[in-house]
Amino acid sequence: MPSLVTFSPRPAMCLLKGSAGALLLGGAFLAAPQVLAEEIAIACGAGDAADYCPIAARQWAERTGHSVKVVSTPNDTTEKLSLYQQLLGSGSSDIDVLMVDIVWPGMLDNHLADLGEYLPADATHGFFPALIDNNTVDGRLLAMPWYTDAGLLYYRKDLLEKYGHEVPETWQELTATAEAIQAAEREAGNDDFWGFSFQGRAYEGLTCNALEWVASHGGGTLVDGEGKVTIDNPRAAAALDLAASWIGTISPEGALNHTEEETRGIFQSGNALFLRNWPYVWSLANGEGSAVAGKIGIAPLPHGPEGEPRATLGGWNFAVSRHSEHPALAADLVAFITSREQQKAHAIRMGMNPTIEALYQDAEVLASNPAMGELYETLRNGVPRPASVTGDAYSRVSNAFFNRTHQVLSGELDGATAVHQLDRELKRLGRRGW
Repeated sequence: MPSLVTFSPRPAMCLLKGSAGALLLGGAFLAAPQVLAEEIAIACGAGDAADYCPIAARQWAERTGHSVKVVSTPNDTTEKLSLYQQLLGSGSSDIDVLMVDIVWPGMLDNHLADLGEYLPADATHGFFPALIDNNTVDGRLLAMPWYTDAGLLYYRKDLLEKYGHEVPETWQELTATAEAIQAAEREAGNDDFWGFSFQGRAYEGLTCNALEWVASHGGGTLVDGEGKVTIDNPRAAAALDLAASWIGTISPEGALNHTEEETRGIFQSGNALFLRNWPYVWSLANGEGSAVAGKIGIAPLPHGPEGEPRATLGGWNFAVSRHSEHPALAADLVAFITSREQQKAHAIRMGMNPTIEALYQDAEVLASNPAMGELYETLRNGVPRPASVTGDAYSRVSNAFFNRTHQVLSGELDGATAVHQLDRELKRLGRRGW
């Protein structure tokens, strides 16, 4: 059962009506002490101390005189998406504003309002262009970016200095450096030490890793902005083959089942030289009790011989349900939460990465988390997953990609065979248009 978040004098529970009536969600009523015009329901996160959404929603209610019902939703993204699909598919108006993952606008587009009809023409000014493009489907602005993520390379700066190595700029340099320092650390007695930790399980996280490998080798982005499948090329194959060479050499066999937290654990315990992960790791790895606190650095991910660093974009956005009875008011709430003022507060209080470019030069934001300044170029050059262009087929596209990639990592296929098979599979999925 989702947790209850409440700002009202008494705890309140909200039973969703309609075909989703069996789903009981935690509700909170936020209201100014005056006659209320309308009530807007917003689906936030888990409603715990790390969820800033209810705080921002309360401020909007206080400023406008409207009331806001905050609905806490599951932490698990698959469960959250299933809940949304059930509610939206039933035509329910129970939720007006939804917090959506970066890959969902294209999947939910038939149920999301065009924010361009309610927000001013300059509403997207100052946001990272790639995020606005990601949230625009068939010319319709379906969501506003709230906070963002991108893949980063974490490294042990103390060990690079100790053994006289530089931060790698290419994947080949990373491989060689990881091999050398791993051997040296094991010879010194740390038999559990590995050169590189990454997310290799067959899930969405592997799609993020593999897209970075392929794009940074100049192998394209799986499906391009026009909907053309681009994966079957020698650079993409070489990228996957290189990643496969890491398994059992600089990365443990267990990497084939590792997600973000397993890889963070290896690195944070002092047993890895390099780590690919998201920005959230920075504060945890430098926190109290961490074996590597004060010993780590971050850098853009490496690139291939004929490519540039490319980091897969992540993050969350706010959208308005097409079934909302108050879409203009709901859009106003979206604009408020994603405003510069709220994103700055979110960055300072929660350490989340803004989607407005200028905040990466804001003195107060940088003072709260100096690492954010290092993130700017990575985010600006980030690569979105092909979710908007493939629409509701994206989950099948991603499944095909990470399954074929996992087969290469586990030695079942070579890179050339995998990208050729994947090319045929994706073309079948999109043969009638995405």
